[in-house]
Amino acid sequence: MAQEKKLSREAVYELLEQKYKQYNQAAFIKDDPVLIPHRYSKKQDIEIAGFFAATLAWGQRVTIIRNTTRILELMDNSPHDFILHHEDKDLKRFLGFVHRTFNDTDLLYFIEFFKWFYSSHDSLERAFTGSMSQTDIHTEKALIGFQELFFSLEDYPHRTRKHISSPARKSTCKRLNMYLRWMVRRDKRGVDFGIWRHIKPSQLLIPLDVHVDRHARGLGLLKRKQTDWQAVLELTENLRGFDPVDPVKYDFALFGMGVLDKQ
Repeated sequence: MAQEKKLSREAVYELLEQKYKQYNQAAFIKDDPVLIPHRYSKKQDIEIAGFFAATLAWGQRVTIIRNTTRILELMDNSPHDFILHHEDKDLKRFLGFVHRTFNDTDLLYFIEFFKWFYSSHDSLERAFTGSMSQTDIHTEKALIGFQELFFSLEDYPHRTRKHISSPARKSTCKRLNMYLRWMVRRDKRGVDFGIWRHIKPSQLLIPLDVHVDRHARGLGLLKRKQTDWQAVLELTENLRGFDPVDPVKYDFALFGMGVLDKQ
């Protein structure tokens, strides 16, 4: 990392561009949780599968993929159809599911929310855009509004709140920001889907985890001591200096340097 600290701004830009191009390609998909929604072609299936994959995205990637695959198998690999048309007796199959601290109580509430939401909406995008406008600089309002909507159903389990983060609690919202990247970013490289059109790529915020954090600091892109919501805003703003239209494309570079370069 000491070598990275000496890099000029131009050299940092060149490194980010190089690593972005290296990792933002179809070969990246097979070992990443984004593999899960890539198994589907129907928009709502992509949204639901992607949301579960992003929600479970902490720990080893192989375990994330395996456990998310299990959830979708329990939905007969037709998540949107299952969400809308399942009966109460069909929910027994989810009892006993666990992924780290995410358990069957959380999973059953997710299913309940999705059934409520998709019964009156065609796309999960509306759950995010209802609290923001296209003139907002970034998606902070969308994330706050989404969490409030998600837990607006009566008698939601309090324990489940920890699985849907919010900037209002100073969280980095890493998994939600990653999910938005998947749904919103659009290019011809085949990883991100770009199926949502009411949020602009320029409004996206960096999914900040320990790997991205470490390399961003090493490159002089992040000065804030805490790894929190303000750090997300600071890093994204610095990345906008390199690409104001699509700053979060550099997630590929920073994550790749933190995880994939070591493999």
